[in-house]
Amino acid sequence: MPDRPPPTPFSHVHAPKADLYRRVMGVFLHAKRRFLVHLRPEDVEEMLRGQGRPADPVDVAHALESLEAWGNVRADPDTSRVTTVDDFYRTRYLYQFTREGEAAEWALEEYDRALGQRGELQSVALEDIRVRLHALRREGEARDPDAAVVHGLLRELAALFDGMAANASAFMSSLQRTIDLQDVDEDAFIAYKDRLIGYLERFIGDLVVKSPEIRETVLTVEDRGVERLLALAGGREAADVAPGQDDQDDAEAARARKRTEWVDRWSGLRTWFVGDRGHPSQAALLRQRARAAIPTLLATVATLQERRAGRSDRSADFRALALWFVEAPSEADAHRLWRAAFGLAPSRHLGIDVATLQARAERPVPATTSWAAAPVVISPRLRATGHHQHRGTLARVVDRSEERRRLAAHLEAERAQLEAVRCRFATGRPLRLRDLGALDRHELALFLQLLGDALAAGPPTPQGIETISSDGTLAIRLQPIHDGAVVEIPTPDGVLRGPDHLITISDVRAGPSEQAVAAR
Repeated sequence: MPDRPPPTPFSHVHAPKADLYRRVMGVFLHAKRRFLVHLRPEDVEEMLRGQGRPADPVDVAHALESLEAWGNVRADPDTSRVTTVDDFYRTRYLYQFTREGEAAEWALEEYDRALGQRGELQSVALEDIRVRLHALRREGEARDPDAAVVHGLLRELAALFDGMAANASAFMSSLQRTIDLQDVDEDAFIAYKDRLIGYLERFIGDLVVKSPEIRETVLTVEDRGVERLLALAGGREAADVAPGQDDQDDAEAARARKRTEWVDRWSGLRTWFVGDRGHPSQAALLRQRARAAIPTLLATVATLQERRAGRSDRSADFRALALWFVEAPSEADAHRLWRAAFGLAPSRHLGIDVATLQARAERPVPATTSWAAAPVVISPRLRATGHHQHRGTLARVVDRSEERRRLAAHLEAERAQLEAVRCRFATGRPLRLRDLGALDRHELALFLQLLGDALAAGPPTPQGIETISSDGTLAIRLQPIHDGAVVEIPTPDGVLRGPDHLITISDVRAGPSEQAVAAR
């Protein structure tokens, strides 16, 4: 018996009747979701009619034969309805998915879904991740955490994280295609650009506020022992692993494999929100890319408006020039068009020295003078070797390690000084501005930054203003004092004067217990 050729489950995609083949395979996939294994040709016809796209029974039969030949489905003799000898000799088949055909159809469905996905920046997912991380932290702090609760929280975190990351990637890709004006309606783009910019700004604000808290919670969970929680989740999943044919695939190996999978998922979540100076987090990169997209969107809108106003567009001019080059009758005409358009010619060997420049200054040469009548200096070395100057040894590489060390020490000193200033302000206690005392330059810079964040948060209410600093680490509450007092704060650059207020600054990175200690 000759060997069956290897299956080619994607052949139906580019076959002449690809649409019919895809519809038939969709019927099998729909039946698979309903736990139907075998289908007769008349079952396929009925389901196609139910979808509102009926097909001829002969075409369906031929499609099933072709799909069986390509290895998408398997045909088994149908002997369940044999009642006469004629029925026995008449060919009847039951069709079901092969492993290759089912895998190909799932892949094509995922491909179609990815093409149709618009993508979105999920601010709600950030809040859900924050809430579940806090719950996971409480389980990690418990002496005997509940395995079911831990497993459920980790599964929800993994699902939320995967969806948010995939949607963010798809949204930024579609945003870049919109900025590049690929397959986009210009009128529709101009109409919805304000909503798009507002959408980006809202997400950036949520990301700035919530990312630091998520980062600190992730680090806290790791400090409390995240390996124990991941092992609990891996153990629960290993209990549901079906027995394998290999004896080595025992329960211990299954637990180790599942634990490794959860470690990889946690590593992905950590990389998204925790980074350092050399390797910024994915959330920081997304925030940077989203911020950069806003001025680019505005520039794209300005370009479209200039096109509509009939102004000169360099890209349109170059496209018209490219069309002229294509339509040039000969290469000689193309060369003449090049010289007329750009006025460039290969004159690399021509040069001029100081004496010639001085002579030209004393006796100017008119622009109408021909090259033959005007004295032009030609470099002998350039003409002979193709280089202006004599090649010598390369310059030695300067060792900058000492400068880098001093710069790193300077940055570390600045960071420590800024942290000390933050510790002075972030007490969590209400404080009148007149009680701040004298401020040095570093303290003044941070104080003005926090004051600017508070005043930019909106008009004051009778209860005051509450907001978060621009870096998302300090909570600010500014309350007016209606006694008419004017405060004067001495600084190295002068005296800062203004109406007195009650200000409360808290470090949102600290836990409730740490904030209570700071308040005391």
